[in-house]
Amino acid sequence: MPSFKNVLVASAIGLASSVTAHMKLLTPTPFGGSTLNNSPLEASGSDFPCKQRPGVYAVDGAKNPPMAIGAPQTLSFVGGATHGGGSCQISLTTDKNPTKDTKWQVIHSIIGDCPSGSDGNQGESPTDTGATKFQYSIPDGIKPGDYILAWTWFNRIGNREMYMNCAPITVTAGSKKRSTNVDITKRADSFPDMFKANIGNGCTTAEGGNVLFPDPGPSVEKHDTFPSKEPVGSCGTGTSASTDGNTGGTGSTGSSGSGAAPAPAPTPAPVVPSAPAASPSASTPAPSVAAPSPAASPAAPATPESPPPAGVAPSQGSCSAPGQSVCSPDGKQIGTCDPTNHVTFFPVAQGTVCQGGYMVMAGASGGVMKRSAKFAYGH
Repeated sequence: MPSFKNVLVASAIGLASSVTAHMKLLTPTPFGGSTLNNSPLEASGSDFPCKQRPGVYAVDGAKNPPMAIGAPQTLSFVGGATHGGGSCQISLTTDKNPTKDTKWQVIHSIIGDCPSGSDGNQGESPTDTGATKFQYSIPDGIKPGDYILAWTWFNRIGNREMYMNCAPITVTAGSKKRSTNVDITKRADSFPDMFKANIGNGCTTAEGGNVLFPDPGPSVEKHDTFPSKEPVGSCGTGTSASTDGNTGGTGSTGSSGSGAAPAPAPTPAPVVPSAPAASPSASTPAPSVAAPSPAASPAAPATPESPPPAGVAPSQGSCSAPGQSVCSPDGKQIGTCDPTNHVTFFPVAQGTVCQGGYMVMAGASGGVMKRSAKFAYGH
């Protein structure tokens, strides 16, 4: 259950985001720039991968400089609605026009503070470029050639969503010194599949925490500004996904830490990138590189950090769509359907009502304002 504090933060973000919009990939330049908007993937997953639409793989000026294996590259974003940060992955495929059946290989995972470490939104403009810039590199084990690079993001605060932009890149050989004695076949097998959640696939990320990827791969940076949480549901191998998503703490630098005793699990391989870590840019917080920790035992559902305002008591109800926002019958309360098909309602923000899972201004004509606040998972 989300805390009342997170409720208020999410509500505020929701109202602000109707004007700030969301986030897009800035570098590398994504495909289909003229048709690409900054919204997340559809909750049904109908536009996975790469926000399927007419012209999705049109070049539209997406001519990215060649990326040499081992050379530092910059991941940057445009948009102000950073939703309290979250976790991101960078993945590659050789498919020229990726489909839902495409196999993606993760080359770098960022757990926490992606695309920003702000507790809320970074700014109020869809052209804001103040989000954190991250460094990554194409690792040994990736053969030179043409690839599609995907950036995926799971926001910490707001609707349970998955963002995804795709960009064309060309990988070139690194230095001979770097490539010596590298078993490319063996190395390529170490890249895990892309993590997918919040797109109708039975896996959901937990509100208020940076999602801990079940298998983040050999290249990981972790930031502990905010707590990390395991995903909920059927989320693939590498984790015993909890029923409430809590890991029990923020963890420490270099660990996905949990206050609960770890459940028996195979010992993950040490994270030893074959390439020297790239120096982060001045605007990038210093990351720690660590192996994924063993999965934690499911923790008890979180209790509210503070009670609702005096005289206002939350109410309970049932629901049928886990992860989605739900309005109370009178429109005065809003909540999020949990994995057990129950919902705890909380009052909407002053001056608003709940309609169709969104908070809208009271008395507004014309129905729900597009992408206004969805409670607890609102923008």
